Amino acid sequence: MDIKHLASYAPRLYFDKKEPFYPVRVGVSVLHEGEQSPSFRRKFERLDANVDYVIEFAIYWDYDIQHLYELEHVWVNIGKDRAVVDAEASFHGKYMKALLPDRSNLEGKTVSLYSQPGKHAFSPLPIIFELLPNVRTATDRDAGLDGLTLPEWYKAQGQYDEETNVLVRAYQQAYHRFMPSFEFVPYELAEREPLFVPWETLYEEIPKRIEAELTVIRHTLSGSKE
Repeated sequence: MDIKHLASYAPRLYFDKKEPFYPVRVGVSVLHEGEQSPSFRRKFERLDANVDYVIEFAIYWDYDIQHLYELEHVWVNIGKDRAVVDAEASFHGKYMKALLPDRSNLEGKTVSLYSQPGKHAFSPLPIIFELLPNVRTATDRDAGLDGLTLPEWYKAQGQYDEETNVLVRAYQQAYHRFMPSFEFVPYELAEREPLFVPWETLYEEIPKRIEAELTVIRHTLSGSKE
């Protein structure tokens, strides 16, 4: 797997000016027709005849504004001529088209996407976020609401209890809650090559990152009580 080559197809992300969290790692997979995503509940069936393979970017943050552990996805469909045929991106457990109908958010190999403030769902149009009923309460009143969230496939699930959730809620409420500005600034993911690793590497790294963040949370909260 040529990570540098695959990373050249990574999306350009736009984050809210007040966004407190940025990607810390990107797990990369190459998938073909009929194959299952290793980290998202979808199978790549009936790809366009022009598509040679799909690059899956599993983008990892240590935090969503409402929980510890955050994984979002962008899929870029690569043609036999190595041009971008299509793209899709995750949106609150589902996914949508990442390219506008006129493909105006595609520049060469780079798809431009907006990231929902604090929550990181992707859309080619930022106005979509302002149609979500909780777009402001999620980042402020409900910061930390979900505690630590882990997907069904994650092997460390079950090792954490409600006390962990309480800690995460307290930490997010005290240090990260914010009100979105809805002014977005570009973040060139492809220029941050050290972030990119094979998905299998990221999968093994996630438990260590979670434990490291929980250590920070415990230390920070205990210090704030002194």
